[in-house]
Amino acid sequence: MKVSLLTGGGDKPYALGLLDALVSKGMIVDFIGSDELGTAEIVHHENVNFLNLRGSQNPDVSVLQKCARVSRYYFRLLQYAATTDSGLFHILWTNRFPLLDRVILNFYYKFLGKRLILTAHNVNEKERDGGDGLFNRLTLRTLYTLMDHIFVHTNKMKDQLNKEFNVKEAKVSVIPFGINNTVPSSELTKPEARDRLQLDERHKVMLFFGNIAPYKGLDSAIDALDRLKVKDDSYRLVIAGQVKGCQEYWNLIERAIEERNLGEHVIKKIEHIPDEIVEVYFKAADVLILPYKFIYQSGVLFLSYNFGLPVIATDVGSLSEDILEGRTGMICRAGDSTELANTIDRYFDSRLFRDSENARMDIQAFGNSNYSWQEVAKIIHPVYDSMMK
Repeated sequence: MKVSLLTGGGDKPYALGLLDALVSKGMIVDFIGSDELGTAEIVHHENVNFLNLRGSQNPDVSVLQKCARVSRYYFRLLQYAATTDSGLFHILWTNRFPLLDRVILNFYYKFLGKRLILTAHNVNEKERDGGDGLFNRLTLRTLYTLMDHIFVHTNKMKDQLNKEFNVKEAKVSVIPFGINNTVPSSELTKPEARDRLQLDERHKVMLFFGNIAPYKGLDSAIDALDRLKVKDDSYRLVIAGQVKGCQEYWNLIERAIEERNLGEHVIKKIEHIPDEIVEVYFKAADVLILPYKFIYQSGVLFLSYNFGLPVIATDVGSLSEDILEGRTGMICRAGDSTELANTIDRYFDSRLFRDSENARMDIQAFGNSNYSWQEVAKIIHPVYDSMMK
């Protein structure tokens, strides 16, 4: 069986994890990627035809250069679709041009006789980010209508597709969010990791990791830290990630840190975190915090499971389904910084913290058992098979 896997050029852990799982099932894959994805060992497998249609994704180039490379990408994609003998296109991510990516391209694929599958990581991303509108919903409805099958990561997402976009239940399958096991992990110890971040053994370290955006609730984490430090001066919050199109929001966060005298309690690494040093943050931390206000699913959760790091998260999306209370983490109410602070305080008085070595091994085992890419492939493969009959 042959399938074309259309990536977004990034999201390396997801794209490569899925590719590896498909290849292990004996599938032949045309892997549509970028420079970033081309360095992985799996793309050189005999069953993988790596097609670098995107090239460089470097954001630090001129607008003219960006326009040129986007134009090249779409030209190459149109040409590929017209000439490939692959009859099944699995779209992992759509791009930034709704009319083109959701509507025109998919009508083009359909005209060529392709069967289309989409992994909808977000049912309606604009609703989450506060930019929903008629045009957004119309293009999403067209996208979902044109798909022959859709994969989502939670039952809530499946229900939303059915209720808001009239997608029949039989057309949607729920798959686990595969665990992020592509990030390098060395023999780096917790004390060594802390030393790199200028933390010491006495600190109670919370990690906020990933792109910074208002819906992720970093402001709640700052409020919680302000409450916690009154009781215990050893609390530290590590913020590691890029600001995602919300500089004004980040300015408010920095102002709050300054006004509440939290400078010595916050370690800021506001930049892209390369895969090679991700382990430093997860090994230095005592707990990952996800104080989200709105989310469908979080890939950072499964990155944390890969390192065996417990998670404190708010009860939004499917987070309460994927976190086992007292075993892999704790859940608290969204938008309530007082409860978040109390939950963090409770965590540092729990077995999860006191017996962290055994807890981490248990969490890793749980993550690998329940969110392995092999489990994902078991669901995907029959869908592929049915599409090609």
